[in-house]
Order: sequence, then C-alpha cells, then structure tokens
Amino acid sequence: MSLPNSLADRPDFGQSRVVIERVSPEIDGGLFPIKAIPGDVIAVEADIFADGHDYLTALLLYKHVDDATWTELAMAPSWNDRWGASFIVEKQGRYLYTFEGWVNHPASWQHEVHLKVADGQRITSELLAGAKYIDGMIERAGGQSAALQVKGKGKKKAEPVDESADVRALREMAALFRDESRYDEAVSVAESDQFTFYANRYPERQYPTRYAHELGVEVDRARAGFSTWYCLFPRSASRELAGGAPVHGTFRDVEALLPRISNMGFDVLYLPPIHPIGTAHRKGKNNSVICQPGEPGVPYGIGSEEGGHDAIHAELGTVEDFKHLIAIAKNYGMEVAMDLAIQCSPDHPWAKEHPEWFKKRPDGTIQYAENPPKKYQDIYPVYFETEDWQNLWEELKRVLLVWCSWGVRIIRVDNPHTKPFVFWEWVIAEVKKEYPDMIFLSEAFTKPRVMQELAKRGFAHSYTYYTWRNTKAELEEYMTELTQGEMKHYFRPNFWPTTHDINPYSLQSGHEPQFLIRYFMAATLSSNYGIYGPSFELMEHIPFPNKEEYLNSEKYEIRHWDWDKTNKLTYLITLVNRIRRENAALQTTNNITFCSVNDDAIMAYLKVSGSNRLLVVVNTDAYQRRAGMVQVPIWQLGIGNDQTYKVRDLLTEAYYTWKGESNYVELDPYVLPMHLFKIEV
Repeated sequence: MSLPNSLADRPDFGQSRVVIERVSPEIDGGLFPIKAIPGDVIAVEADIFADGHDYLTALLLYKHVDDATWTELAMAPSWNDRWGASFIVEKQGRYLYTFEGWVNHPASWQHEVHLKVADGQRITSELLAGAKYIDGMIERAGGQSAALQVKGKGKKKAEPVDESADVRALREMAALFRDESRYDEAVSVAESDQFTFYANRYPERQYPTRYAHELGVEVDRARAGFSTWYCLFPRSASRELAGGAPVHGTFRDVEALLPRISNMGFDVLYLPPIHPIGTAHRKGKNNSVICQPGEPGVPYGIGSEEGGHDAIHAELGTVEDFKHLIAIAKNYGMEVAMDLAIQCSPDHPWAKEHPEWFKKRPDGTIQYAENPPKKYQDIYPVYFETEDWQNLWEELKRVLLVWCSWGVRIIRVDNPHTKPFVFWEWVIAEVKKEYPDMIFLSEAFTKPRVMQELAKRGFAHSYTYYTWRNTKAELEEYMTELTQGEMKHYFRPNFWPTTHDINPYSLQSGHEPQFLIRYFMAATLSSNYGIYGPSFELMEHIPFPNKEEYLNSEKYEIRHWDWDKTNKLTYLITLVNRIRRENAALQTTNNITFCSVNDDAIMAYLKVSGSNRLLVVVNTDAYQRRAGMVQVPIWQLGIGNDQTYKVRDLLTEAYYTWKGESNYVELDPYVLPMHLFKIEV
C-alpha cells in the first residue's frame, strides 16, 4: 500500500488495518497470468494479517473478464496468518482474481464475550455493543431503521413493511440484547452460532483492504492441457519410388496416412514449413553447401518467386489442398499444426521488398544466419531492431491471421528465443483476439530464464530439457522443478524424445529398450508430448559424426519411409496413447508424486485424478535387469497398512496383489522395462 501525498486525500487511509502479501500464485508481481484449462481448480493463498488481536475476514474475489460482477468466496486461515481458497475456471478466456480483507469487529466482539463470560464477568455493556452490530446487519439485510415505511408519493397512510425472516430474527436479537430482564438468554444467544451465522451473512466490511493487483488466469482450450503430437515432413509422405528414388509427397499423400496416425492415438499432426523453398545458396544432402541438381533444399529456407510465408510449396499442393487436409484431419479427431519460422531465403519476396527488415554487413550485403561454428548461407534472419519494426510486426501478424483463415489453430514456433519477448506477447495476444482457440508451442532449447519468459509472454506449450535428462536422479529433479515450483503455474511442458533437429546421444546406439524407455517416460510424465514420426517409430539413430544430428537428415532430402512397418515400439506407442485417452491421471502433468525405490535406476511415480490412480514404474537402465522395493504412499490413497490391494498392469493385463507400503518390482529391459499399474482396492 503506497502512502498518500496528503492525508486529506485519503480520509480512510489510517483506518485500514489489514495487510495482504505473499500471494500465490502470482507471476512477477501480477505482470503475467497463470495458465489453466476449463474445469481446473485454481488454489490461491496469501498472508493476511493486521495489528493487534482482532479477528479478520478475508475474501477471494474472482470473475471472468466478460462478467460484470465479482464472485466472492470466504478464505480459510491455516497457519501463521496464511489464508487459502480455491475456485473453478469454467470457460475459456481470461479470469481475474484478487483479495480483500478487513477487521471483523462482530467476531472479535463475540470472542471477547466468550472470554468474559468464562471469567464470570457481567457483560451488560457488551450486549449493548452487540446490539449496535446487529443494527448494522439489519440495514445490510435490507431492513429499515423503523418498522414502517411510506409507499408512494404524497401523504398516504403508512403501511407495514413485509420484512424478510432474517430481518425479523435480527430485530428480535437486537431487542433481546437491550432487554436486561432477559440477560441470561441474551448471553446465550451472544455466544451462539446463530449470531455467528448472521454476522457472516451480513458482514460489516468496514475499512477493507483490497489487494493492489488483479491477477490473471489465461484459460486455454482443453487441447492445451492434453495433446499427443506427431511430426512428419509432407514431402516424405509418398509411398512411391521412381527409379529407386523417393517421389515428392503431397498433401494428398499425407491424407492417406491419417488413418494410420490416428489409429496410433495422435491428435496433433505437426508439419515443418510448407512454403516455397529458395534456390539461392540452397543446401544439399547432409547440409552440404553444394546442392546437386534435383535436391529439394531445406524447408526452413523459406521463400522464392512463388511467394513467402503466406504461400504453399507448389509440389505439396495448393492452399485448397491444404485446407482439405485440415478438414479431413478433423474427421479423424486430429488438428494440423504449422511451423512458424521467422527467417527467409535470399529469394524471399521480403528480401526484395523490405531490405530494411534484414541486417546488413558493412559491405552492404545482407547478413546470413550463423550459430558459430554453424553457418546457414541459405537463410536470412529477420532483423527485429529495424527502424521499420512496426510494419514488420504487422506483416507477421497478417501472416498468422492468413494461416488462421486456412483453419490452423496450433502453431509451433521455431527458435522463438531469437526474437524479442515483447513481440511474442503482442502478436500472440493480437491473434487470440480474433482466434481465441489458438495454441502456440515454443521450440526453444536455450537458457532456462529465456524459456520461462517465453511461456510467461503467452506460449501455451514449451519445449523442455527432457531430451537430455536420462538418469533417475536427473528426471526426478527436473520434474520436481516443473511441477512443484512456480513454473507449474505458467510453464506447460511438451516432452519430445527426439526432434528432426536433434538426435540425442542417448539414442544413437539404436538400442531398442532405450527407445521404449524414452518414449514411455515422455508419454507418462507429461500430458503433452510428441515424437518425430516415422524416424522415431523406426528407431532411426545413425548420427552425423560427433553431433546430435541425423546422418541423411530429412531436413536436407526427401526420405522414403516404410509406412506399413510395425515393431515393438509402434505397438507400445499405440497402446500407451489409448491408455492416456482412457485415464484422466495421465491427462495432466502436475499431479505427480515420486515414490522411493531402493534402486538408483528404477523410477516410480504416482499419478492420481479423482478415483483414477496410476503407479508408473520404469527401469531407466536399458541394459540390465533391475529389482527393488517400491514405497507406495498408501496414506495418499486411503489404503491401510494391513490392507491388500490389486495393481493391474495396463500394458500386459497382469494382476498383482500387494499389501502395505513396500512392494517388490523387477524389470528386464529386454522384456519390458516398465509397468503401468492401475491401483484397484
């Protein structure tokens, strides 16, 4: 609370005694909203206290921005002046919440009455003070200061007021407190729950303190909280070969794959850039600076004479073909996600029409992209410090709105951490004004603070460090950071074992159990996850020498995949995706409790949603059979120490009868390195 310039400016300033501080959740002093989906329970806390020993009333106030009035909920004190309450966000959009507190004089009075009566003191004067409090309750209940009121205009006969039952009861109570002949009865009522009831129903609310900030909750649609992504390059979607070489795929070829991808349980089909590809400095196979005739180039080298970010690569099809793909995908319960890469080929129309949007070297040439020692001669990065930044921003907004008009509602953003935070906050908000269903995924493998800031600025999903967290200790530490600290309120992780950019060292051996483990943990630790499609399914692993990249990467060439091939991993993916859809406990991320296991490779975690209770056990050692005792937190499940209960493995349908907290598990990575138990009492 800031001090007034003059006490005369704030006549009630000195009468407001309550302090409200240390609010949770509150992101950066209320600068950014927390995130939720419809149906989420928002639990809030604050330190609320005052000078002296008076009782307090504290309220949580919340509303949707479209609502005219606030909903008020009484907060409950816990310990050390910490108060809490919760509310449910029922619909999409922005909610606001704040707090109000005041000294509760009637409650303080009643407490004083209790103490004096217990001490044997006569409280005649206190009863008169209590009657004054009741007079205030009568007024707030809609009663009049007198039992009669004049109806209409002019001099008419006074008529009795049809008072409410509450007002009549309060009048009787006030009269009782003022009648010394009924002293004992008055004392009994003064100490009763009846007085407390009316004091709470018609609170005094004198000199309240209102928290300085109205905090936000950004409520996205349900798919922001639970989604399953599949990435493929449309140009590699064809099943045909011509002279032993793959045929360039089209959107129609992608449509032919939708039944397969849908049957595996995916609901988001993510496509890398689908725009015209430049020819100037086009890269060849394995990122070669020499492009051989017929090589397709890198989809991220966006733009040619055919157009830029609002155009479609001709060999894939037309805009109408793309819209048709989106419509057919919906028939399978899937959405198509596009890839926003804010960069250009030297052939992009912007390079000719808006050279001021690109950084120039001293010799006047445009600076191509570099990430030393890497060089991207086929790409011009957009220069956000340009003097013409307003027109640049408006053009990028226009491009996104064009995509929205095609039917796109999910966008994966490539390298957002190399563009200004303020731009993302602005453009995401602007697009969501017209298309509130939009979901933006931040592909940012960078410094933690930068990743977190992007999430605060509006990204609904965020890439994570999961790709490089492999041991039990690393994973438990990282998941605790994501789900137990402040990040749980605004950072929605989206776990990817690999991407088309990253072939992690942990999978470069091609060891099948390792692929099973990395997939399974991504799908059960996080409610949002994705895979780099056929490459991951077929366990492609050969690296470019000494790099976390693929040899013969699909970014630089068209690949021909065996779309009919199945294996143990494809079976597991299909099964786990079905289990995810059927079990609410796997449809949220923050509901995780790690269980102690006396083995440094076996990780166990409990996920609970209502009556749906799952225990996940994983052997993170892909090469050795491991065994140990899992400590199940049965107290959290309402199971007694001597009670038996069943655990059913949803992967194998095997049943086990367990008893108490400590139970034995054994996992062989060459058979199945995980259990997915449903706990059934």
